[in-house]
Amino acid sequence: MILPTTSVGSFPKPDYLTKARAKAARGQMDRAELRALEDRATREAIAMQEELGIDVLVDGEMYRGDMVAYFAEHIEGMIEGGLVRSYGNRYYRKPIVTGALRRTAPITIERFRFAQALTPKPVKAILTGPYTMMDWSFNEHYRDRAALTMAFAELIHGEVADLEAAGARYIQVDEPAISTRPEEIGLAIEAMGVVTRGIKAKTLTHICYGRFEDIYPRMLEIPVDQIDLEMSNSGFDMIEMMKKHPFTKEIGLGVVDSHSHVVESADLVAERIVAAARVIPIEKIYVDPDCGMKTRTWDETRGKLQAIVEGARKARRQLGVSVA
Repeated sequence: MILPTTSVGSFPKPDYLTKARAKAARGQMDRAELRALEDRATREAIAMQEELGIDVLVDGEMYRGDMVAYFAEHIEGMIEGGLVRSYGNRYYRKPIVTGALRRTAPITIERFRFAQALTPKPVKAILTGPYTMMDWSFNEHYRDRAALTMAFAELIHGEVADLEAAGARYIQVDEPAISTRPEEIGLAIEAMGVVTRGIKAKTLTHICYGRFEDIYPRMLEIPVDQIDLEMSNSGFDMIEMMKKHPFTKEIGLGVVDSHSHVVESADLVAERIVAAARVIPIEKIYVDPDCGMKTRTWDETRGKLQAIVEGARKARRQLGVSVA
């Protein structure tokens, strides 16, 4: 497959699920009822992607509220903290590490198996990475940031190994916080090495909305097969850096802005792909949005994904390559 299309992870939650999650939080809906609606929304997300012709699917993360808080809820040694601002008007409950971290059971395996059973196409398994889990939590137990990061790394490695055993062919470990402190890029690299140790499935990390210039080209040392990057929101300015220091891994090329209501045209998507193909080998390019789509409407999400599929098709023609 040349220029396969995919997405980053989250989709907007349907109104019925948003209302149900609020009721469940107030104790007005039991877990089984909520699970049934989460499964319904997952089916709808998979069906939409198949209809549009996306190649590597995501489950839409219909069962998650926040990418850190969700995992913290399932890890021994963490408790829920107060609300803190994430970005814009988005808030999450920042977890508190109060004791030694322990994964008492697989966290995502059941959800992955459910989504993968809905389609013959590969579904990404998506986790939050050790550096981001550390950076977006309060630490009241481990001696320092490095010790907490490595504790998360060992825990997440167990989840990755279980996902691979469950049949996951693509495992994405999100690290949006990785450029927050450029001086700690070495720690993030070391931790990801623990996460991906011995894993044969294709491994990815997603990084978005950061100062990439502060960690490039060092980020290429992250031990994964693919780095998925926000590109369109910043005007594809990383292309200039890649001309000076070649991008040596596969790339998840963000070609539509997940934080904009504007639905890009297929022609613009094709233009961005062709520009990237001048500096990155085309066989290393996957095409996707800048980030998760949870802040967009369903119509915007569909429109942006459709532009990705049609734009990739146009780019293949312009570059003289076939799908296979």
